[in-house]
Amino acid sequence: MNPLAQIALGALAAAAVAWGAYRARALAPSGAWAALLVGSAVFGLGGWTWAGLLLLFFVSSSALSHAFARRKSRLSEKFAKGSRRDAGQVLANGLLAAAFAALSAWRPSPGWWVAFAGALAAVNADTWATELGVLAPHAPRHILTGRTVPAGTSGGVTLWGSAAALAGAALIGLAAAWAAADPRVALGVTLGGWLAAWADSFLGATVQAMYYCPRCQKETEHHPRHTCGAATQWRRGWRWLDNDLVNFTASVIGAVLAFLFWTLSLP
Repeated sequence: MNPLAQIALGALAAAAVAWGAYRARALAPSGAWAALLVGSAVFGLGGWTWAGLLLLFFVSSSALSHAFARRKSRLSEKFAKGSRRDAGQVLANGLLAAAFAALSAWRPSPGWWVAFAGALAAVNADTWATELGVLAPHAPRHILTGRTVPAGTSGGVTLWGSAAALAGAALIGLAAAWAAADPRVALGVTLGGWLAAWADSFLGATVQAMYYCPRCQKETEHHPRHTCGAATQWRRGWRWLDNDLVNFTASVIGAVLAFLFWTLSLP
């Protein structure tokens, strides 16, 4: 197919997915526009195989975001954003993947596919860990101190969340290996994505910007105002490093680790 025609077809397909996700309340308006941008690049430059892996991440993570919504609603005061992804979340999760699709179109190499899958495995692992980890029957423990912390605390980990992260990374890894007809891709992508999710928790516990609500007397990602309406105060971390940037960093780590693990497996 003519490259321009493929890009145009990709943009139409991305527009249809973004519109459907917006109507299903999986995307906020800004998120739908960002999804159109990312989807057009992946659909148009990578092709249907690349788009399929992106959709697998989006559909599975969105479904988990909406699952058990009532049980997770009490934690909305902790997280800066809800289940409807905005532009920041979409770009944090998909911008690097779109870049790899563009690089593959410019200079084809199987390594781009592995890095692309590693980036998606990282954000899928993190999403699954967050959405399922908060449902764990036991309180999470801080990744650095091992002390119990309230559910939803950045840097808090649970056995449920760790297992969910591994499952989320494995889903992308197995699909990527099947598409590439290379079983070595599965292990590299799965490990890369899973370790990147751990890195995400470490960053959340150490350098991510966190705030404090003096009215509710609780730590939160919300800024400048908490869900109660009170102004939040900076408490720790780098002020410029929000959760979206942490997720983007995790996707970079996942891509790099997946590529390294896959390279080491080559004969």
